[in-house]
Amino acid sequence: MKPDVAVIGGGYAGLACAVALARSERVRVTVFESGRVLGGRARVVTRHDPPVDNGQHILIGAYTQLLQTMRQVGVSPKLLETLPLTIAYPDGFELRAARLPAPLHLAVGLARARGLAWSDRLAAAQLIRRLRRRHWQVSPDRPVAEVLDDLGQTPTLRARLWEPLCVAALNTPASEASAQVFANVLRDSLAAGSAASELLIPRVDLSELFPVPATRWLGRRGHDVRTSDAIRAIRVEDGVFWLDGGPSWVGYEQVVVATAPYHAAPLLEPFAALAGVRESIEALDHQPITTVYLRYENSPLSGPPMVGLVDGPAQWLFDRGRLGGPRGLLAAVVSARSRYDELPHEALELAVRRQLERAFERLPMPTWIRSIAERRATFSCRPGIARPDNRTPLAGLWLAGDYTRGPYPATLEGAVRSGLAAARGVLASLD
Repeated sequence: MKPDVAVIGGGYAGLACAVALARSERVRVTVFESGRVLGGRARVVTRHDPPVDNGQHILIGAYTQLLQTMRQVGVSPKLLETLPLTIAYPDGFELRAARLPAPLHLAVGLARARGLAWSDRLAAAQLIRRLRRRHWQVSPDRPVAEVLDDLGQTPTLRARLWEPLCVAALNTPASEASAQVFANVLRDSLAAGSAASELLIPRVDLSELFPVPATRWLGRRGHDVRTSDAIRAIRVEDGVFWLDGGPSWVGYEQVVVATAPYHAAPLLEPFAALAGVRESIEALDHQPITTVYLRYENSPLSGPPMVGLVDGPAQWLFDRGRLGGPRGLLAAVVSARSRYDELPHEALELAVRRQLERAFERLPMPTWIRSIAERRATFSCRPGIARPDNRTPLAGLWLAGDYTRGPYPATLEGAVRSGLAAARGVLASLD
């Protein structure tokens, strides 16, 4: 009989792991998800009308493992709106990468950019050139803000390009964020070519983008995905894993814990051998993301469906109505820790409305407004952070999630890569 493997967590990491295991045809997989909705911290929230995501995510062309895994379960590329890398603001600032090989795509984009002085263009090119000469290594690792100082980046570049990109990718302020991880992101996206830096914006909700198709794919191949089935504890008897909350008559040869880190740590607590792993997980600090959804009769955005914002709580604004959602629905994203965190939702929504009114001048009252806050959306991606490995000291128990050791911050690509790495570990242990 094929070995039984349990995956605890039905987010992007857990389902990517399950798909990789199922494709091997060497094991039987059961996925346990505590909630009714799949996707983990990237899911649709159905209690609102219209349904909205618990946070706005974008993909980029460099997310190769996520895109490949989506294709493997039959996800159509048409579910993603593909745009050249464009950093635009309502006041006319715009940097758009050209559809050319690297480094011409960025050089031409900088030359054509609106709102940049030539000193800005030269400083941006210098940053990429110097990082490339250093083979994208920042040693010693330090905050992004310090590296921007060292590399002579102008106030305009910091405010309109590097710091917003840092917050978008790492969900950590530039004053705290790891310059090495940010360099990894720039290496594989902005500096890698026009295709790698393309923006891929989902036209469907985040659960339908990958988790639901993955679940259907697994089901057709005889594997199980069990929603509303919370695993409260793990115990080991005679080398077999038993899950408190799952079907008591099934033991599992191997278990992958693919939950959020703050849910993973309690599951590891009974095992003395995992004390160090648990301590590293519990030492992780977390950053919030709040998405304020506003619906107008007509969207104020006439250019790209994603624009940057300044002078207020939100850093980015998305026109969801042009991306498969209801007409006039906007998503304003408030990323990372800031002075707005403690505001009640009503006060934050008012601050975002005023920010949009300053950006677009005369705006009517929205017909609908809602906020969704993820207080622990991502780990704080700081220099020198200790992230746990996929393999744990307890044979047969693995970790998967965007917080595990890897080159990327807490992104969907990082989650999928971690899930695939855990699957490879499971399969290698069977040899």
